[in-house]
Amino acid sequence: MVTSRREPLSTEPYKGVRDLYPYDMQVQSFIFEIMRRTVMQYGYAEYGASLLEPTELYLAKTSEEIVTEQTYSFRDRGDREVTLRPEMTPTVARMIAARKRELAFPLRWFSIVNVFRYERPQRGRLREHWQLNVDIFGSSRADADEEVLVLTHRLMTAFGAADSDFTIYLNSRKLYLALMQAYGLSDTETRAFQGIRDRREKISDEQFKREALSLTGNKLTVADIESLGKASLDFFLNHANDNVRRAAEEIANLAKKLAERGVSVRFDFDLERGFDYYTGIVFEVFDTNPMNKRSIFGGGRYDNLLDIFDAGEMPAVGFGLGDVTLRDFLETHNLLPPPKPSADLYLCRPDSEKSDYVHALAAKMRELGLRVAVDLSGKSIGDQIKFADKHGVRHIAVIGTVELKKGSFTVRELVSGTETTIPESNLDQILEIVKQAQ
Repeated sequence: MVTSRREPLSTEPYKGVRDLYPYDMQVQSFIFEIMRRTVMQYGYAEYGASLLEPTELYLAKTSEEIVTEQTYSFRDRGDREVTLRPEMTPTVARMIAARKRELAFPLRWFSIVNVFRYERPQRGRLREHWQLNVDIFGSSRADADEEVLVLTHRLMTAFGAADSDFTIYLNSRKLYLALMQAYGLSDTETRAFQGIRDRREKISDEQFKREALSLTGNKLTVADIESLGKASLDFFLNHANDNVRRAAEEIANLAKKLAERGVSVRFDFDLERGFDYYTGIVFEVFDTNPMNKRSIFGGGRYDNLLDIFDAGEMPAVGFGLGDVTLRDFLETHNLLPPPKPSADLYLCRPDSEKSDYVHALAAKMRELGLRVAVDLSGKSIGDQIKFADKHGVRHIAVIGTVELKKGSFTVRELVSGTETTIPESNLDQILEIVKQAQ
């Protein structure tokens, strides 16, 4: 029987996702640990959910074109349309709507989950990533906005960042809408102007002005458009329109409160961050390093959380921090942790006859809290020591016939070469040696 020879399979992962080798997993664990510890210090409770959702959950929130082109959607074996979640907000909205009467508001919730979005992979953006979602549900108070921004700042410093390493920019959807109404723009014209603002960096100034004037029915002048691109918060605080001034005052008061708590923010009217989604403040954290001058993450207030479920009003404010952009930031600022060896102690053995004794000894050490690896190669002691050193293990001990007879063994610190003889009856001494070396 003649069989055709197939081409070998590629060793590359699916485009836009990552293989996490041991050090990558260490970094991810480091990131998740700091995320979880920091937000829990502020009283947030962790929640979770399946990454599979009915596709209708996303169709109700956005257009069919976005769902079909930017999500991973398919029919399951029961002929149901399902989607790998591209974000967490629709899921948490569903969860809250399902138990709204049982929950005590306001809620402080967070999750660390993976999300999937079909888009062109590039630096800081993949087709799958993990994201920290932090939200306060059920409070429309300004101090909820304040807490979320304080926590945003605290997360950055918890990773070792200095205030000079990043900038928090602040704007308001409420301010934008009030200003457009002051200019006499209709809802349709306001959305059209927002659309051209989204494209501003991709087109020339002349094209931007020409299209903006046309889309807004010439209700904005060229001078208006130019002034908005340079507008400071004072410009809006001194505006003739009452609604514009009130919206600007909310931003100014929030910035003042934050400054009193050691958090500096900058107003930026050009900051948009999905304005159609947000209803109040919006903010974004940017890396200040010229090698990675980009947005790291952001968020804002969105008070229409439960609209698609007809479950009543639910004010909310929060943010999402992805692990890809965060790792780029940490790498740029040399804040990544050094590789950590998988074992505290490597037990070398000259032969396999003492296998039972060595494994029993290792078990006793593990009960003390030590991470202990036993050699499985059967190579020479010299090669075993080289193996331990290559894997970053700092301490080794050779267990053979001599050690068995003496009832003691010698622990060697590979960096300094320091050796300590330890009786089997006093294994606690190893803990002290390992801790001193850390």
